[in-house]
Order: sequence, then C-alpha cells, then structure tokens
Amino acid sequence: MRRPSPRLILGLILLVTALIRFWNLGTPDKLVFDEVYYVDGAKDYLNSGVETTNEAAEFIVHPPVGKWLIALGIQILGDSPAGWRFSAALFGTFSILLIYFVALRLFNSQFLALVSSCLMSIDGLHLVMSRTALLDIFLMFFLLAAFLALLHDRHIVAALLLGLALGTKWSAVYFIAVLVIYLGVTNRKKVLLYLPIIPITYLITWGGWLFSDKGWSRDYSNNPLVSLFHYHQAILNFHTGLTTEHSYEASPWNWLVLGRPTSFFYESPKSCGVENCSQEILAMGTPIIWWFGLIALFITIGYFITRRERSAGLILMALLSNYLPWLLFPERTTFYFYAIAFLPFLILAITYVIKLYLEDEVKQSKRLQNVYAALGLTALIFAYFAPVYLGIVLTYDDWYSRMWLPSWI
Repeated sequence: MRRPSPRLILGLILLVTALIRFWNLGTPDKLVFDEVYYVDGAKDYLNSGVETTNEAAEFIVHPPVGKWLIALGIQILGDSPAGWRFSAALFGTFSILLIYFVALRLFNSQFLALVSSCLMSIDGLHLVMSRTALLDIFLMFFLLAAFLALLHDRHIVAALLLGLALGTKWSAVYFIAVLVIYLGVTNRKKVLLYLPIIPITYLITWGGWLFSDKGWSRDYSNNPLVSLFHYHQAILNFHTGLTTEHSYEASPWNWLVLGRPTSFFYESPKSCGVENCSQEILAMGTPIIWWFGLIALFITIGYFITRRERSAGLILMALLSNYLPWLLFPERTTFYFYAIAFLPFLILAITYVIKLYLEDEVKQSKRLQNVYAALGLTALIFAYFAPVYLGIVLTYDDWYSRMWLPSWI
C-alpha cells in the first residue's frame, strides 16, 4: 500500500487543528480571565486608536500589537465571543505550520517535522491559548516565526518579527537579548541589522498612541517620544512591582511539571443530567508532553554538551531564554500559561530526542513503532482532557477524575 504523502498528512493535521480551535469558539459566551482587559482594549483601539475609559486616558501595561490583532477579529466577526477569539484561533492554527517548517529546517526530516506539528496541535495549553483572547499566543507566534527566519538567514525579517513580538509583550526582550549575544559571537555584521530594526518596529507599533492626543501620558511633554519614555517608565514600575496574590499564580519552578495550571473559567451548570455538573476551561498542557518534555530538555542539554550540535544549541537558546529569566523574579506574580512562549521549543526538544532514539538503524524499525505508539497514547490523553480544554459540560465526577493532582483544582 502506498504511504500517504507528507503534504497530505500535514494537511490533515492542520485541518484537525483548525477544527478543534474554531469549533464552538463562542463558548463561553462571556469574557474569561484576562479577556476582560484585552477585549476592552481592542475595542478602544477600533474606536480611537488608544485605550480609554469613559473617553479618559487609561493606563495600560502591555504594548498594542496583540490587542490590535484581537481588534482585527472583532472587525471581521463583530463584537461577539467568536469575534474576540478569532485572531487567537487563526494564529494558533498557523503556528502549527510554522513549527513544521522549523523542524524541517533543523532536522531535515519530514517525519520529524510532522511529529513536531502533531505534538503541538494536541497540546492542551496551545489549544486553550488558541481559543482565548489573550496576548500570549501572538507572542509565541512571532517568536517562532522569527526563529524560522533566523534559521533561513532572513535576518531583516527576523528583526521585524522580533519587533512585533516585543510590541506584543515585553517578555520577548529576553529572547532578543540572547539572540543578539549569539549573533555578536557568530556573525557580528548581522547584529547591525537587528539593533535598529527591532526598536524602530516596536516604536511603529505605538503609532496609535503617538498620533493621538488621548493616550495616557501623551501630554507629559511637548515631545511625544519623551512622553512615551515616561509612559514606559510607569509600565516598567508596574511590572517590577507586581506582587499581588492570586489563587492561580504559579512559580516558574513548577511550570514544566504542571504544578499549578491556570483555570480561565469554571461554572456549575445544571445541564449534564445529574445534580452536580462542572464546566471548566483549564489552561494546562497535555501532561505526557510536558512531563516527557522536561526529560527531553535535560537529554538535549547533555547531548549538546557532548556533541555540540547546532540544532540542539539553537533549541536550547530559544527555550531557556524564554524560561529561565522568569526564575529571577520569585516575588513577581506569574502564571503557568506564560509558558506558551517556549512551548514550541519544548516540542522541538522532544523531537530532537526522538531523532536520537531513531539513529540506531538496526533497531530503527521497532523504535519507529514505539514512536507511533507514543504519539497515539499522547493523542488519547489529549482527547481525555479535551472537555476541560474546550469548556464542555461534564458531571462533577467526570471532571474530578481529570484532576490528577490536587493543585489542578
């Protein structure tokens, strides 16, 4: 029997990815978690180009790009739950295609590229973030796209994408800093492209604020750039001083073991045929992916030390630069879903370990069967948890059976 072509398999992965991300996208039919901030900001951008409250300037703590993208969905589908989340679902779906091309470039193997795209498509955190109007899915997309451009030596494109990533959330600065250091060591001429392009792109993302007289701190100085600098000082003070307690805050130390996933939504409706029902959207990765991903991370580190393979080094650079800096701020309020920024690179670390596992040609056939079995098991576990990723109403007992750890409740 003729094997299906890689393009057909990739097409099927993308089709399933899109279906589960766009299916019933309007559920819940209300704002969940931090959507209350970002959807409101997106609508303000559509109305006046800046964020306001009752036509008065509003202090906001994240740059504009992600909210402009949410606004795009609202413009297309209207001010509705599906409209709020449309862009997140679209970018989440496209990111599966991105990781395919990243893995193809790193490993020169269509099989491993398909494994990477498959794994990310069935990760629970990726699914939830693709169905919620938050900023982090856009941050992840731009970082992954910039990484792909870097692999192809498209440095101008990479710099533009990193400027957009920074214009989505400031946490992109860690990857940018590490990348600039890497290029400074390996290709100093290319650094000269990044140094002006990234800040110029970032500045352009604030165009709505710069060309308006309504933005917060806009009248601080006659020089709009001085006013913007003052605004950024206030934003920096907010982020460095954020220590507010939250019931779902999670230390970065436990992100990789799923110590405290984030519940975006929970209700007890009366629509499951029994007395006690549960409906939840839990931002949590598929357990087998994240737990094996932690093991894969250490294996990748070990093999990079011994083999010095460029692919392993680049994966570690991207993964650790998006993760380790969070450990430096133990007092800051942090949440597990921030980890979506380095999820693609955790997936690539897993794929790298699979590549190592298949290197023994004598045992390759048997080991390939084991890889298929592991992928099947991962898909089954993802399907088991899908109701708490998608907000499907369950009996309380069925919901509770998915709470494997007390800290997941």
